[in-house]
Amino acid sequence: MKHGITLVLSVTAVLALAGCQQLNETQQDTLIGTGIGAGAGALIGGASGHAGTGAAIGAGVGAVTGAFMGSSGDNQ
Repeated sequence: MKHGITLVLSVTAVLALAGCQQLNETQQDTLIGTGIGAGAGALIGGASGHAGTGAAIGAGVGAVTGAFMGSSGDNQ
């Protein structure tokens, strides 16, 4: 299970750092939210034995939240 959490966090870090210079604020915040959500979801899900499911749910929630926050910033 620790390999799964490590893998999710590693992939998340790579995705969060890859190519952020060419993205607008909505895209950056969506990517960051996805990464943070996946990491948090994996940690929380790992406690109950479902790290992958937790990561997937966390990524979805993080992506939606990040997109909303980024969109608000883009519209100002």
